[in-house]
Amino acid sequence: MKYFPLTDSDREEIRKLLGIKETSELFSDIPGDKSYYPTDDLPSAVPENELIDGFKAIARRNTFPGYKSFLGGGAYNHFTPEVVKYLSTKGEFLTPYTPYQPEVSQGSLQAMFEYQTMMTMLTGMDVSNASLYDGGTAAAEGVLLALRKARKKNTILIAKNLHPEYIEIIETYMRDLVEYKSKYVDFDPKTGTINPDELEKIVCDDCAGFIFQSPNFLGVAENSKRISEILHAKNAFSIQTITEAMSLPFMTAPGENGVDIVVGEAQSFGLPLGYGGPYLGFMAVKEDFIRQMPGRLVGETRDIDGKRGYVLTLSTREQHIKREKATSNICSNEAWCALRAGMYLATMGKAGLRQISKTNHLNAAYFVKEVSTFKHVGVKYIRNFFNEVVLEVKNMSIDEFTGKLEKKGILAGIPLKWFFKELESAVLINFTELHKKEDIDCLIRAIGELQ
Repeated sequence: MKYFPLTDSDREEIRKLLGIKETSELFSDIPGDKSYYPTDDLPSAVPENELIDGFKAIARRNTFPGYKSFLGGGAYNHFTPEVVKYLSTKGEFLTPYTPYQPEVSQGSLQAMFEYQTMMTMLTGMDVSNASLYDGGTAAAEGVLLALRKARKKNTILIAKNLHPEYIEIIETYMRDLVEYKSKYVDFDPKTGTINPDELEKIVCDDCAGFIFQSPNFLGVAENSKRISEILHAKNAFSIQTITEAMSLPFMTAPGENGVDIVVGEAQSFGLPLGYGGPYLGFMAVKEDFIRQMPGRLVGETRDIDGKRGYVLTLSTREQHIKREKATSNICSNEAWCALRAGMYLATMGKAGLRQISKTNHLNAAYFVKEVSTFKHVGVKYIRNFFNEVVLEVKNMSIDEFTGKLEKKGILAGIPLKWFFKELESAVLINFTELHKKEDIDCLIRAIGELQ
């Protein structure tokens, strides 16, 4: 079909129909100084090579590369091999649409299937979907999944040391679902973890499940096995959230701890930090939850000739089935992000992933050991951390502390007073495999100079 733009006579006819003299009257509600910007200051066109040189000159004014960053809290800076970057940006991977027709989408479907398989191996669960928007929406979908599966139970328990932004998303999802309600489970201020004895007292007959994070937002691993046992004794579901996917190769798989639903963020697997996205939400569950699972589920089958093939086995979302039968309002997913994560996992392999995750932990452990000699600061939760630790500052405000380090070219971490009033003098510091020993030593020296 050819495109024919409106002629002047067409525009005049439309103006008469609308009862206006000038097209600009359509925008009369917009303040005049905001509707049409002057173009006098726009530079004249230049050759492409000069334009690129101009952008490079602007980029050189950015001083960020000189900073050492120890920020974390749900977004982590990990190394991505060049082969992953190259393969994931090939046109056949970057541009495919939804694989409604399996006969022409075998490449995309197999990539999703392989990603699902690797995620089930990492989580110790039976089934993984492919995939969800990000960790926060995955957490919310995990809560709704538990409520659907529990049927007559209408209460969900939420750990207070769950990522605060994830909590906001969960509450946003549940705000207008009047049949459901949430209750909060506090954490022990001494350990930073959920107290199993307190949890046991709170779990009620109406509780569909409990969503917690491990390692939690304070960087400490929870006793997932004990938590799951308590919930199962009350016929409730255990929902574990993971924001640092790199912890999966290092820690006991959630499935081995009796967890029913595992949700979280897989940005650490080959996705760069990009001003908030795109990220990759994942969900893995026990087999009993398959029919209530949101998103897509790719399965392996055989054609009439006995050849292996891949299809969308389940896709209970609104684009595929009747709205009232949909398990979720998720209308798309992060298929390319999942494909890239699958490429990353396949490139690294089991041994590589274990080595990287171990390095993450050892870097954090080295920092904890060295900083313990200082009297003006102290690590608050000294046990069971992975690659994030909470540092308490005793001789100045946290704003003064982070401000002085920033002047030294160090982004020390996330002030926890943003989320917890009781932690107004603490900062969350993250370490990954990209932090060299000299980077950590630089941070330790800078902290030492603030005595």
